[in-house]
Amino acid sequence: MTGIVVIGTQWGDEGKGKATDQLGDRVDYVVRYSGGNNAGHTVVVGDETYALHLLPSGILSPRATPVIGNGVVVDLDVLFSEIDALTARGVAADRLLVSANAHVIAPYHQVLDKVTERFLGHRRIGTTGRGVGPAYADKVNRVGIRVQDLLDPKILSQKVEAALEQKNQLLVKVYNRPAIDAEEVCQRLLAQAERVRPLVTDVARVLNQALDAGQVVLFEGAQAHHLDVDFGTYPYVTSSNPVAAGACIGAGVGPTRIDRVIGIAKAYTTRVGEGPFPGELLDQVGEGLRQAGGEYGTTTGRPRRCGWFDALVVEQAVKVNAVTDLFLTKLDVLTGYDRVPVVVAYDIDGLRHDTMPMTQTEFHHAQPVYEQLEGWSEDISGCRRFDQLPPACQRYVRRLEELTGARISGIGVGPGREQVIMLHDLLA
Repeated sequence: MTGIVVIGTQWGDEGKGKATDQLGDRVDYVVRYSGGNNAGHTVVVGDETYALHLLPSGILSPRATPVIGNGVVVDLDVLFSEIDALTARGVAADRLLVSANAHVIAPYHQVLDKVTERFLGHRRIGTTGRGVGPAYADKVNRVGIRVQDLLDPKILSQKVEAALEQKNQLLVKVYNRPAIDAEEVCQRLLAQAERVRPLVTDVARVLNQALDAGQVVLFEGAQAHHLDVDFGTYPYVTSSNPVAAGACIGAGVGPTRIDRVIGIAKAYTTRVGEGPFPGELLDQVGEGLRQAGGEYGTTTGRPRRCGWFDALVVEQAVKVNAVTDLFLTKLDVLTGYDRVPVVVAYDIDGLRHDTMPMTQTEFHHAQPVYEQLEGWSEDISGCRRFDQLPPACQRYVRRLEELTGARISGIGVGPGREQVIMLHDLLA
C-alpha cells in the first residue's frame, strides 16, 4: 500500500504539477481530490508546455490513470476543452475516471460568483469567477448537482429547478439581474451527459482496490494549505480543503491509507488575489522576482504578488499536514542576488512571533523579520546533484530545512521536467 499526498505549503502556484510529474512514471493513479478549474498546473515536458486547470497532471504520464475525485467541482465545458486540447497534441485522455459523486459547476454558479464579487466591492475575496465557491456552497446546502445526476434527466430537472428557485429571487431582487431559465440549464448539462458517461465510476472503490493490490496512488491537491477554508487565511481562501487530510474525504480513502505527504514550497513566496501577505515586496525587487519567475496565474493570467521565502508560513503547513518531505521549486530564480532574505519571525505591535499568529487580526498587522543569507551568482539550471550547487545555495537550502522542520527531498532548478535535483527518493 502506497498512498502519497502532494500539497502546496504556501498560497498555491508552488509547482505541484512539476513534483507530481516527477513521480508520474512510478505511479499507478493520480487523483485530484479538491478544488475546480480555479487553479492551474504548468508542466514542461521537453519543448512542450502544458497548462492544466482541472485535469490532474498525471494525465501526461503514459502509465498513470488520471482520476477526478468526489471532492472536486467539475466544469464540464472546461473538462472537455482540456481533453480535446491534449488529444490534439497527441496526449491520450481515454483513461480518465470521474467520480459519480463529484459536483458539477452549473452556468448559474458562474453568474453568482461574478455578481457577488462585484457586489462586495472593496471587501471582495479575489475569486476567479469560475463558479467554484457557489458550487461548493450548493453542495453544503444540499442543492448541488452531481455528475451522476446528468445520467438521470428527471432527477437533473428536479434538482436544477430547486436550486434556481431561490437563486433567481436573489439575482432579480438583490442584484438586478435577469432570472435564469431552468430548462435551458438542463438542456446544456444533458448535452454533455453522453460524453461524460463512460468516464463516471465509483472512484473510492477503484482507489481502495488499487491500494489493496499494492499499487501507488498519488493524491494531488489544488491550491495550498494557506488557501484551505479551515486552516488558511480566512476569508481570503478557497472553498474546499486542499490540506493533506482533504485527500481522504475528497477521494474516499481512510487516513491510514496515506503513507507520505510531500509538501511543495517555492524558494520564495507568491500569492494571487486578496488577503494578507506580510512579506510582500511592493518595489522593484518584487517586480524582479515576478519577471524572473514568470509569476502570472496559469488559470487567470493575473500577476502574482511576490516576496522572499516565509519560513513561518511553510512551517505551519509542515506541522498541520504532517509533511514528510519538502520539494523546493524555482530555486534558480534566486540566482544573482548578493543577499537572499528569509522571513524568520513577525513583529506584531512590538512583540516578536516565531510562529504564525493565531488570529486574523494579528496576521494582518504582522511585519516581517528577516534573516539575511548569502546569495550566489552562478547559473544552477544545469545542476543535477546537490553538491553541484554553489556553497551559498547549499547553505540556503539547509537553512530552510532547519526553519521549516522538514527535510528537502527535491529541488527544482528550472522549468523543464529534467531540471531537478533529488536528494531523497520520494517513494522510499
